[in-house]
Amino acid sequence: MARDAWALAHEAAREAGVELRPLSELDDADRILAVMGATWPGHEPFPREVLRALADSGNVPFGAFDGDEMLGYVLGWVGIDPQEQRPHVHSHMLAAVPDRRHRGIGYALKLAQRAQALDRSVAEVRWTFDPLVARNGYFNLHKLGAVADRFDRNHYGAMVDEVNAGERSDRFTVRWDLEREPGPHDVEANAFALADEDGWPSDLRSPSGRSALVSIPADYAELRPTDPERASAWREASAHAIEACLEAGMIAAGFDRDASGYVFTLREDVPS
Repeated sequence: MARDAWALAHEAAREAGVELRPLSELDDADRILAVMGATWPGHEPFPREVLRALADSGNVPFGAFDGDEMLGYVLGWVGIDPQEQRPHVHSHMLAAVPDRRHRGIGYALKLAQRAQALDRSVAEVRWTFDPLVARNGYFNLHKLGAVADRFDRNHYGAMVDEVNAGERSDRFTVRWDLEREPGPHDVEANAFALADEDGWPSDLRSPSGRSALVSIPADYAELRPTDPERASAWREASAHAIEACLEAGMIAAGFDRDASGYVFTLREDVPS
């Protein structure tokens, strides 16, 4: 399994025009901080010694290189769920420099993280993301095949970087089953819980049956500065809709790019 996982990761890296390398040396911390600053300008200072400690404790980050230049990284650490009492990797950061995003680097790095975890007999990776960022919803739930089964309003509190400043830090938590081949689940929704009505969110429709679709703006990052009132309406409406679907026993198991929405379905209906 692990050898196949590494082959898949290196193949994705070649397609993205990069090489995957472990970031275990002291100088690698500065490379990570440089990409971090380019990705989240104004980010709270991240101590170099923490990055060094991650590598020293066996949680070695991975980088994507073009020659000697590092273009992206992924980092996380092994955690234990207090209820399930089994290990998982918490993936805390995935980043690529702005001029090389959306070219497959992030996908290759996530596959490297998958292979590294499987080498250690860890079969699940978890992380958080803002559910209003459609491209991340598509990447996480469709391309990788993770599922989102938890949602927290203002998960991180106030954040100061330019991407998140002034926003309530609502976050999905996703689970990625590493023993499953990466790729989308075969799920579709038969009803809306939240729809787009002329660019504004509809009233919440109580989820019923076995599935529901929760629409979000196709480009929330563009909407925020141009129409903050509408952006705020989407932030609040999407939170209510996601909470309603989770309370109905559903999880987000897919992302419909054409409808720009999350496909929620009952957990038992998600194909393995």
